Amino acid sequence: MLSLLVATALTACGGSDDDTPAPAAQNATAQLALLSTTDLHYYARSYNYYAGREDPSVGLERTATLIRQARAEFPNNLLVDNGDTIQGSVLGTYEAQVAPIPPTQQLTMYQAMGVLKYDAGVLGNHEFNFGLPYLSQILGGGLEVDGVDPKIGSKDKGPGFPVVTANVTSLKTGKPLVDPYVILERNLTATQEDGKTVTLPIRIGVIGITTPGILNWDKDKLDGKVSTQDGRDTAAKYVPEVRAKGADLVFVLLHGGMNANGYVPLMENPGHYITKDVPGIDGIVMGHEHGVFPDRGANPAYRFDGADNARGTVNGVPAVMPSSWGKALGVINYALKWDGAAKKWSPDTARTDVQVRSIQTGSNPNTYVAPDAAVAAAVQPLHDKTRAYVASPIGTSDFRLSSMFADVGDVGALQIVNQAQQDYVARYVKASLPQYAHLPVLSVTAPFKAGYASATDYTDVKAGTMTVAAAADLYLYDNNTIHAVKVTGAQIKLWLENAAHRFNRIDPTSTADQWLINDSKTGVQPGSAFPGYNYDVFTSPDIGYEIDVTQPTYNVNNPGQGGERIKNLTYQGQPMDPAQEFIVATNNYRANSSARYILGTGQSFDIIWAAPDANREVVLNYVKARQNITRAANGATSSWRFARVATAGKVLFKSGKDELGVAQAAGLANVSVDRADDTGVNNGTGTYTVYRIDLGQ
Repeated sequence: MLSLLVATALTACGGSDDDTPAPAAQNATAQLALLSTTDLHYYARSYNYYAGREDPSVGLERTATLIRQARAEFPNNLLVDNGDTIQGSVLGTYEAQVAPIPPTQQLTMYQAMGVLKYDAGVLGNHEFNFGLPYLSQILGGGLEVDGVDPKIGSKDKGPGFPVVTANVTSLKTGKPLVDPYVILERNLTATQEDGKTVTLPIRIGVIGITTPGILNWDKDKLDGKVSTQDGRDTAAKYVPEVRAKGADLVFVLLHGGMNANGYVPLMENPGHYITKDVPGIDGIVMGHEHGVFPDRGANPAYRFDGADNARGTVNGVPAVMPSSWGKALGVINYALKWDGAAKKWSPDTARTDVQVRSIQTGSNPNTYVAPDAAVAAAVQPLHDKTRAYVASPIGTSDFRLSSMFADVGDVGALQIVNQAQQDYVARYVKASLPQYAHLPVLSVTAPFKAGYASATDYTDVKAGTMTVAAAADLYLYDNNTIHAVKVTGAQIKLWLENAAHRFNRIDPTSTADQWLINDSKTGVQPGSAFPGYNYDVFTSPDIGYEIDVTQPTYNVNNPGQGGERIKNLTYQGQPMDPAQEFIVATNNYRANSSARYILGTGQSFDIIWAAPDANREVVLNYVKARQNITRAANGATSSWRFARVATAGKVLFKSGKDELGVAQAAGLANVSVDRADDTGVNNGTGTYTVYRIDLGQ
């Protein structure tokens, strides 16, 4: 459907189908650069819509500058996008949900990408967040799948480049939802053995693979409509087919990352095993994990046999993962050899160069390349509309709602989310699910912005007028929808034990500094970090519990090999009955895909209601209805505390720079400043402040 195989030139002055040159009999050499972006998440502009200010650290408008520089450096080039493109910033939400674009209008993100003339792309998992009808429309129509009118949409209003994905199948047709691959016919400027410059044709196969997790994460939109297949097996199926159709080079666009912890069918991040087990791949672009490969720093994230950060290869295959949000450009520069007798190209792997080029320039962390004016202009009308939308008022607050100290007990940015979710589900249960009306309704949420990306990557809503942007900041993920699950007291205990993986184990007898938070910034082993967005918290006066971080984490699949951190769990002042049933309001991701981590392998939640409304919209409407948000009513009820223990050494964590006042306003008297910034400590950048927490208080 999407594979419009137009033979355009890789060079500025190349030819078309009508002037494709006859292959030369003489041997020749050429260069070809595969340029790639991934996980743009609709960060088209360098702007933080939540904070209402420029953010030069992100944005396709700055990646575009790197793209233009690379094209000037490498005249023969191909530009691809690795998915998670249409969702993630308020720009995407505005066009999909606030003021949905008509089928006669091209998605603004695709207009911006059109300025740069992308050659191919793949569907990421977040492409499915707004549903299949919307996806079909913005791709130009034509998706043959239940619940979709394939006639809605126009090819000339689609992406403008082929979008391929081989491992998502329509159950209606039994065929891939979109084309599994495309073979791009291009011309290369080459040099013959006699020194003469010639133009030679090349056929480049691009296979798309996305993460099979879409069936869990967007089950309510995809269940019964599509199926997913294993990434490694899909690559093994299509690589030989693309080769057989005459492709000189075969690239895989994998919207997934990699680990080497053992192959599992339908695994989320199979990059290591695709390159290890599938021959015939000339290069792989990865993403989804928002990581960087190759990373030539002192402490790269991907460190296992086969991952060569120095050479930029995984199991010998040139590989790149260029971060996220437009922060970087992936570059795989190939030295190619033309066999004049066979009329075929092949790469000289020993001379292939792989880089991740950052939009940050020089040693100053606050210096970035300039934005590209043409890309910025393509987004300007939507940018203006979105700024006006997010600035519209919805209520007021008498306190600063922040997640900077959510890990250590501040519920200032969490309680109102739980209140909104609990109210929404309780009202629905009472009206429409009378069989469950006798069960207590609780709610959990997490600090979705917990300092992962930077020292300003926190929810931070100032006191005073609350706007749409504030609600968006309180609930980061616009694609999450409300789900209600029925659980027992024993399962709530397991839920909290899983959340307690957020903390490293603290040895109270050690005199050395110990890091409290189990994240990538405090020296944990790669792959073991527990992200803030999984740290679920109750904020109900009916629930009480302690977290004992001196104990090992709980092993839900083998309790005898772990510990128990949740102590003194109570409901309404009494020990929680393991058999008592509750309803917990949460989101679709947690309800559909987290049960194996919370309840154990092979287990699933009893979902009693999959609501159509987004969590963010529920929060926004809750604030609108109440108008006045106060600390006393909406930001002071913490259900938990750390179990008290005196420690011989300091227990430390990082958070926003110079923000001790936020902790003090929340009543966290056991938090103090240890170091003004984190220069000189684990993964130190000098942008965070290092805080100390006294677990004995």
